[in-house]
Amino acid sequence: MTDTLKPRDGKDVEAAVQWALAEGKTLEIIGQGSKRGIGRAAQWDLSLDVSDLSGVTLYEPEELILSAKAGTPISEIETLLGANNQELAFEPADYGPFFGGALGRGTIGGTLAANLSGPRRIKAGAARDHFLGVTAVSGRGETFKSGGRVVKNVTGYDLCKVLAGSWGTLAVMTNVTVKVLPRAETEQTVLVLGLDDAAAIRAMSAAMNSPNDVSGAAHCPAGVSVSLQAEAAGGLTLLRLEGVAPSVAHRRRALENLLKPFGEIAVLEEAASRDVWRVIRNVMPFTGGARALWRISIAPSRGAEIAAAIGKGAEYFFDWAGGLIWAALPPTGDGGAASIRAALHGGHATLIRAPAAIRAAVPVFEPQEPGLAALTRRVKESFDPKGLFGPGRMYAGV
Repeated sequence: MTDTLKPRDGKDVEAAVQWALAEGKTLEIIGQGSKRGIGRAAQWDLSLDVSDLSGVTLYEPEELILSAKAGTPISEIETLLGANNQELAFEPADYGPFFGGALGRGTIGGTLAANLSGPRRIKAGAARDHFLGVTAVSGRGETFKSGGRVVKNVTGYDLCKVLAGSWGTLAVMTNVTVKVLPRAETEQTVLVLGLDDAAAIRAMSAAMNSPNDVSGAAHCPAGVSVSLQAEAAGGLTLLRLEGVAPSVAHRRRALENLLKPFGEIAVLEEAASRDVWRVIRNVMPFTGGARALWRISIAPSRGAEIAAAIGKGAEYFFDWAGGLIWAALPPTGDGGAASIRAALHGGHATLIRAPAAIRAAVPVFEPQEPGLAALTRRVKESFDPKGLFGPGRMYAGV
């Protein structure tokens, strides 16, 4: 028996799922495997590799829609969109380098299954907000479709929203449709130098509450490198402006005047701005290595407080104007789980990278209240009553 099933199309996926049901086998769903190390340290009988389900099946630039098979690499889609001055506005991160892999191996299906959203989430929304339609195979071995080609055509249950963030535990996506948007003509990034965490949160809040249409707001404390000479000054607070050149120039001047009371100001022009936000988007300060890596989502006003409570030995930086904290901690004990979860009191934390022993001992995804846990089980049973897909990956017994 092979350890991997590799279907060639949607019919093959359906047949593979039906076979696994008949044989009582559990399946791990993978594309290129760039996010394979995320989740509880569970075991499955076989891998269902959908990487051969690759290719764009529909692209209508004028209608701002794109459909692709689930195993299509994000890099291929971004190249196609870039040739038409368009983009995936939710700016998905590439998690492959976290585990020693190369950039560009993530797939569109995996991106949506993990609901990956980068720095522009504060303006454009999450991946699920751009997920219009899907064809998938449920744990009953049945192919189903949901959504379509426009935002307002959903009737009944919007299953795209349910599948986004399910990490391959509900169904096997075979084809997806997403909304795309025009790419900004240019961009610039305003830097504020030397701020501590609390001051940076205040500066980012002032920028986000201004009429300057900021599309990225991040803060790197001293010692966390995003490869800029300005880092020598200490903490680095970054605020991105995108759009047509005259608008960007006008908003940059307004933002500089707004932020002058906080500290020294500098500006990154287009090329340098794109480079630094690529570093932030792909969390490159923490790629490779063995440190436990956490993704913490919290109210922006509490960002500095949570960072201070994580404990000594942690490295971290802020995205989403302080609402997202990436934190790297020593891979010993519980990997910082107790201190992080004790500090939250709202929000949620996901353990993205850690040794298997830690992932087996602590909750990888945010623990759920009893009512929400019961709802999660009912949703799982509706899509996958036999527990075929990734059982235990997100929560024990689910």
